[in-house]
Amino acid sequence: MQFFGGAEMISPSAPGGGSGVGVGGNKAHMMYVFNRNGVCLLYREWNRSLKTLNPQQDHKLMFGLLFSLKSFTSKMDPTCVDKGNLGVPQLPGQGCSFHSFRTNTYKLSFMESPSGIKIILVTHPKTGDLRESLKYIYNIYVEYVVKNPLYAPGTPIRCELFNTTLDQYVKNLV
Repeated sequence: MQFFGGAEMISPSAPGGGSGVGVGGNKAHMMYVFNRNGVCLLYREWNRSLKTLNPQQDHKLMFGLLFSLKSFTSKMDPTCVDKGNLGVPQLPGQGCSFHSFRTNTYKLSFMESPSGIKIILVTHPKTGDLRESLKYIYNIYVEYVVKNPLYAPGTPIRCELFNTTLDQYVKNLV
């Protein structure tokens, strides 16, 4: 059973691929998949011209950014009376959360599943809303990784079929 969407087979031309995108061509730069403990299960680059950090520093920096943004947005929530302490981890889906932010050079789109899997896609700044696309990527993850009896949870994703399907989908996404 999949959490998001139906039980149809995954294909690169699935609904949601390209919806809400304001620019043509492949404008995806990077993608991260983290588990709930902050372990980077997958990191992909497509159009990243400048490499400034080693991969481990880059992953720690991205996870720290997500942790801080989630904490900040939940503490700024005007509908919640009990704010708690800044920096205290929250359960997935708890409190207010963010979906994306944009700078002059990139847009970061974020989705967290109820199991704590975090998917981050960094794209061109004019890219539209990617929430449905991130849910679809999560479905690809469930189909090819979670359901794979050879995959050990918490280890980096090495499934070629998943990587190929993901690359085809992201290529057609933006």
